Amino acid sequence: MSRAIPRTYWVAGTAVLLALLFAAAATVAAANGGSAAPAPAAPRTPGLHSADAGFARDMAVHHQQAVEMSFIVRDRTQDEAVRTLAYDIANTQANQRGMLLGWLDLWGLPKVVADEPPMSWMGSAAGHGGHAGHGPAKPGALMPGMATKEELEQLGAASGRDAEVLFLQLMTDHHKGGVTMAEGCAQQCGTPVERDLAQGMVDAQRSELTLMADMLKQRGATPRG
Repeated sequence: MSRAIPRTYWVAGTAVLLALLFAAAATVAAANGGSAAPAPAAPRTPGLHSADAGFARDMAVHHQQAVEMSFIVRDRTQDEAVRTLAYDIANTQANQRGMLLGWLDLWGLPKVVADEPPMSWMGSAAGHGGHAGHGPAKPGALMPGMATKEELEQLGAASGRDAEVLFLQLMTDHHKGGVTMAEGCAQQCGTPVERDLAQGMVDAQRSELTLMADMLKQRGATPRG
């Protein structure tokens, strides 16, 4: 009849085996001149006018307006579907904005560059007017998709269904402009984590665009553009 191997012996045997493996590894290293694998190169810090920095600055501003519009509509309607969407947008984009501004701090770069036109980091991909895919910004708006001061005042003065429809229309425009910017970073930014964030924005905002189109339809309205 076989006996179970005491745990003490098993542990001791394992320790011996590990010691032999480490010894073999040391022997191989010695035979190779004791050289160790080179340490990975430090990630490159983005430059002042890089796509990485430009996207972080511009999208932080773009996101801030989305947060503002979301808080406005939450006070202008009691519709739970719209209020829930507004909360989700405000929460998500406020968090993403914090990440973008945090990266600028980490890179030692300013959050505002006085002589840098919005979206200039997109370069030749921006097309006519400096903005790819969604056309130039409308008069009074800083970037494509952004609402004007007058539109924000109109949203703040509306209530009920009128506020819901205007919010959904303004946010639809806003998301379309945001998707264009995020696609630009996903293609051009050199920082992997920022590219991943940008692609996540594209996927999430496209999903919300579909949702908002349905919500507008339920209210007998359509997107403006």
